[in-house]
Amino acid sequence: INLRLGLKSPKLGQVHETCTACAGTMILEFAALSRLTGEPIFEAKARAAMDYLWQQRHRSSDLMGTVLNIHSGDWIRRDSGVGAGIDSYYEYCLKAYILLGDDLYLERFNKHYTAVMKYVSQGPMLVDVHMHRPNTNSRNFMDALLAFWPGLQVLKGDIKPAIETHEMLYQVMKLHNFLPEAFTTDFQVHWGQHPLRPEFVESTYFLFKATGDPYYLEAGRRVVESLQKHARVPCGFAAVKDVRTGTHEDRMDSFVLAETLKYLYLLFAFPEDLPLDLDHFVFTTEAHLLPLSLARINRTHFDMMQSPRMMFYAPEEEFSHSCPNTHFLFPKSNYAHSVRQPLKNLVEGACPTVVSRYYQAAAAVGPCRENDTRCYLHE
Repeated sequence: INLRLGLKSPKLGQVHETCTACAGTMILEFAALSRLTGEPIFEAKARAAMDYLWQQRHRSSDLMGTVLNIHSGDWIRRDSGVGAGIDSYYEYCLKAYILLGDDLYLERFNKHYTAVMKYVSQGPMLVDVHMHRPNTNSRNFMDALLAFWPGLQVLKGDIKPAIETHEMLYQVMKLHNFLPEAFTTDFQVHWGQHPLRPEFVESTYFLFKATGDPYYLEAGRRVVESLQKHARVPCGFAAVKDVRTGTHEDRMDSFVLAETLKYLYLLFAFPEDLPLDLDHFVFTTEAHLLPLSLARINRTHFDMMQSPRMMFYAPEEEFSHSCPNTHFLFPKSNYAHSVRQPLKNLVEGACPTVVSRYYQAAAAVGPCRENDTRCYLHE
């Protein structure tokens, strides 16, 4: 798109479709832009897109399709899940509430969430279904983008299924060194590419924040070791063309630095080493930080000379719409372990020969303590 001239109408006529995530992942950034500039049009347009998507949900199942026609609004692809094509729409329904304090976004998210947990969630797995026939699976594989979902469940406060799905993903990752771009419901590779995506690390970070369980530091350590051993090249980290062969692609996407490595850094950083109190911010889907104090700013007026300190550090009562501290909700240190325990052989049961060799090798290494893991990363 030419940023000065825009997209000319003849070209616009040739574009017929967009995915749900593309249309529904603007409200955080555009609302922030409106409140910082005093121009309400940005938030208004992004909200209109969210409103329209909500109207297009299936009224019986409350599920969303994946791709719709931008001219007619009709669904082109009606398969529904939480991965590619839909993922960040659900994310922004919840995060718009957290950032802006508008109960409408929370009400919509809760309806979608109930539908996802009723139809898409199948034990620790999340399998796409038909939005209009939600009791019927639309495919027999899962894609790597759904790995963000446990992190979103942490923000929702639904910790148990977050732990379960993350554990399933972690076992798949250990089996193949990386999380394949798509894998079957019996955990075999469906699409072997791995562009070093951040979603699994993102969920690992949020689960560690929620539970304090050093198990998630160990999960992060394994990610780092896989990156160093299988993706490190002289000029950075190369995307993996196929996890089965370990061959590389000549590319390193921007999200590797902006998200994957950022979430790894945050996972292992001690709170006192961070320049910001992250509890006063929300992460966008691209891992950018937006201050929760934006909820205080009038949509139509903002004084750019306002003190930055007032802008970023509001009193605690102004964050009453944000999520509760999970350390108080789940004070038992072994809670996460007790949830993971029944799933410890989930992938091994599906692929006994391959995984048993892995666990034998892992057992020889032995577990590492929390501080050891962090010091290892700092070194």
